[in-house]
Amino acid sequence: MLKNLEKYTLILASGSPRRQQFFLDLDLKFEIRLKEIDEVYPTHLKAEEITNYLSELKANAFDGELAKNEILITSDTIVWHQNKALGKPKNETDAIAMLQSMSGQTHDVITSVTFKTDLKINTLFEITKVTFSPITDEEIAYYISKYKPLDKAGSYGIQEWIGLIAISKIEGSYTNVVGLPTEKVFNYLKTFN
Repeated sequence: MLKNLEKYTLILASGSPRRQQFFLDLDLKFEIRLKEIDEVYPTHLKAEEITNYLSELKANAFDGELAKNEILITSDTIVWHQNKALGKPKNETDAIAMLQSMSGQTHDVITSVTFKTDLKINTLFEITKVTFSPITDEEIAYYISKYKPLDKAGSYGIQEWIGLIAISKIEGSYTNVVGLPTEKVFNYLKTFN
């Protein structure tokens, strides 16, 4: 589909099965390269500043390793709620606390995506507003015990049971909440040269 990318190799630096599936669903040919990154950011950063920083940190770990025809793609997602970043929960207790804090509230899901070549780096981000109806402690406990959302920012997957029973409103990109703003990624790649 994207003829302009025929001379390039796309490299997705993400272990997320959801992001990998999106690339497959977009009919993009890609390979996966992973690096362990300590995802620590300066405490003064807020909202998309955090995801931009972390996405670029992941990309810059590949400095000096990219061939001329390679496009590296990294990303990071957080939930931004009550002026605080909610990343992946440390454990089930942390996951319960996150979901309780978002019950009956609206939060932002922010994803940044970085495109890096041997010559340049560019980062874009997407913000989606998600509103939860009130969720009972019993529903939260059921969700966490059955779906184990410990690998997800904010302790939930919109595409899972909790999304079916508790999300009353979404403003913006659905795929962003799953983990990648696919429309923005595809349109950026369409103009890449």
